[in-house]
Amino acid sequence: MTDIVDVPLLKLDPDLPSPSYAHPGDAGADLYARHDVELGPGERAVVPTGVAIALPEGWAAFVHPRSGLAARHGVTVVNAPGTVDAGFRGEIHVILLNTDLRQPVRLARGDRIAQLVLQRVAQARFTEVQDLSESARGTGGLGSTGGWKTAGAGGED
Repeated sequence: MTDIVDVPLLKLDPDLPSPSYAHPGDAGADLYARHDVELGPGERAVVPTGVAIALPEGWAAFVHPRSGLAARHGVTVVNAPGTVDAGFRGEIHVILLNTDLRQPVRLARGDRIAQLVLQRVAQARFTEVQDLSESARGTGGLGSTGGWKTAGAGGED
């Protein structure tokens, strides 16, 4: 069953819809563009959403790209996911990027531009140590597990 958390919402633009879920059980609530925006090829813009929220302590909201915008137009969220901390009370903005190198993208006021996902969070108590315990993975990172075949490497396809 899905947790329900009460989140006070301040609408800074009363003509825009409030964040909402498209389908029952969806993880992300849609966020809407407060202004028209045109993103040229490779351009980014900070787009206001017309809403501010007051998350309870122990929660954070994360701004995720919309898959339809990404698939059809190459639009993504630059700092995906963007983090909205519980103490933040300002307007939520979305940093959009047009990854298409040929076509501009025009988004109109009221278009759905991102999704807001709420999650419980914990804070770490960092304790400085001299060594870390061993693990199966060890220090491997940045592609150390493979998962792709490099074309032309060693004559393999």
